[in-house]
Amino acid sequence: MPARVVDQPLGIECVLSNATTVSISFGECPNPTLARELLSGLVELIHPHGRVDAPSTVERYVNAARAMVKTLDAGGFSGSAAELSRARLAEHLWGVSHQAEAACRRMLTVFDEHVQVLRPEVRELVRGRAFNRTVARAPLAPYGEREWQHLQEACRAVVQESYTAHQRALAAAEDGQDPRDGGWTEPNVHWQLVHRGPTTAAEIGTELGWSTPWVCEKVPTLRWATTALFPDVSTTLAYRLLFATYTGIVPDGVDDLSVEGLDWAGDEVVLLDYLKGRTAKESTTLNRRGVRLLEQWLQHSALSRSHAPREYCDALWLRHVPGSVGGPWHKSPISTYPVRAWMVKHQVSSDDGKPLKIHESRIRTTYQSLRDRRSWFGSTRATVDPNHMPRVEGDHYLTVTTQAQKDAVETIIEAAQGDLLRKSRPPLILTDDQIADVAEEFPGQVAGLGLDDAALSELLGGERDVFVAACADPLSGLHGPAGKPCPARPWVCMLCPLAIFTPRHVPNLLRMKAFFSRQWRQTPAAQFMAVFGPYTQRVDEVLDVFRAHDAQLVLRAAGAVADTDNELPLLPEERTQ
Repeated sequence: MPARVVDQPLGIECVLSNATTVSISFGECPNPTLARELLSGLVELIHPHGRVDAPSTVERYVNAARAMVKTLDAGGFSGSAAELSRARLAEHLWGVSHQAEAACRRMLTVFDEHVQVLRPEVRELVRGRAFNRTVARAPLAPYGEREWQHLQEACRAVVQESYTAHQRALAAAEDGQDPRDGGWTEPNVHWQLVHRGPTTAAEIGTELGWSTPWVCEKVPTLRWATTALFPDVSTTLAYRLLFATYTGIVPDGVDDLSVEGLDWAGDEVVLLDYLKGRTAKESTTLNRRGVRLLEQWLQHSALSRSHAPREYCDALWLRHVPGSVGGPWHKSPISTYPVRAWMVKHQVSSDDGKPLKIHESRIRTTYQSLRDRRSWFGSTRATVDPNHMPRVEGDHYLTVTTQAQKDAVETIIEAAQGDLLRKSRPPLILTDDQIADVAEEFPGQVAGLGLDDAALSELLGGERDVFVAACADPLSGLHGPAGKPCPARPWVCMLCPLAIFTPRHVPNLLRMKAFFSRQWRQTPAAQFMAVFGPYTQRVDEVLDVFRAHDAQLVLRAAGAVADTDNELPLLPEERTQ
């Protein structure tokens, strides 16, 4: 039976897909109105309406609702969901675990979808980003090659066997007739099922006045014929797993696929629309194996669709389960227990010899890791899946790197962080007065640069000049190989921690500023800021210091600037004229 709220005592009752009956009492309830509203939302989340299909999950939701009611009551709130304020609800959600927060958000969201009682700001909060993040777990590694091969072989065997039995049953039905006229022979049983839909022994017994055991004795092929003509859980699961291994579509997308989501572009190409849990509606073009398997499944399930109720016909993974709770037709995701039983029955084992555990996200991971990279589309530097950010790819789908590779990556990160710190330091600028007594005025800078008296003399005398500054050590290897002359472009020196700016560099600083102005006129703003933005800010900062010390110095230097590319050491591709 579907889940329902019980009033005396307040609680919830439900029957799950495996026929397990769950009955949980809410217990002491200081606010029965809010408690009943939360339980009403939970009812819509439980099988067959939703995906909650385990006793422990139902209990977790009830515990979250119980804690929410008690916490709000302790804070002085005794009203209904319609009276909840954003601040009061946020205060509660901040103080609970991630699972409890998610449960409360889902119950309130589903309840509000049916009765529309939440205030707009509360509805926005409930459907927004969670406050408490999940605990990071190590990404699941791909299945081993033997495990992957064994899984595919088992699925293919079940698919082939069931499809062959289906074709044989259809052929037998063509030779049969109405069993009421010709008797309950095997062909006539198949004719009955094909033309009138799946029939149980009890239904036949009721119509003919026979007992169910008598029907089973007289019509021994009924059960086999029903399974052959109408795919059951085992057959559907084999198709679904094999389709996932062929296409790599995420598990939640596989579960929710519909026939309407299939866009046939010719006989061999299918554009598949599916819903991905982390994002939204997406599309992909199926590979050849996926298309062929999909065609076979549509043929295999065509008879089921012709007899199933209208609301089930569009579900791609339609299955027939005689005698199940809620009716024989099912389209909801297959729960964990049938999957485990299927692995045991077909002896699909992992590398340790135990029944293989199906983590469906690992199916996608394995598919991506085994896919031939020559078939990738787009740039060779693209991520594995364009639906993912590079961070998601690295966290979930790339193989674990070696320790040496990790060390190399950390070294690169440390170097980049060091560059950012050096660029944040103010420029080292020497005016005419400061040059005369540099050792006394700048002992910290001199010591930090590691200069002796001879090097300091070369630096101040212009022997270590580059285009816009004097370089404390051109062979330091800061922007190139150590021991070799620095290969950096002229504007890079603006942010280099080894650069020292003196009055004799003002003309070249103005020429660099003019070069930036020409680049600004011919380069898109976003591209200019990405390439030259930081250097433009630094040249203005340096010139402002000189202008504040001696305004005439900058004016005299400006007269020598011709505003042409010939004034700068540029490569051909860097010229603006």
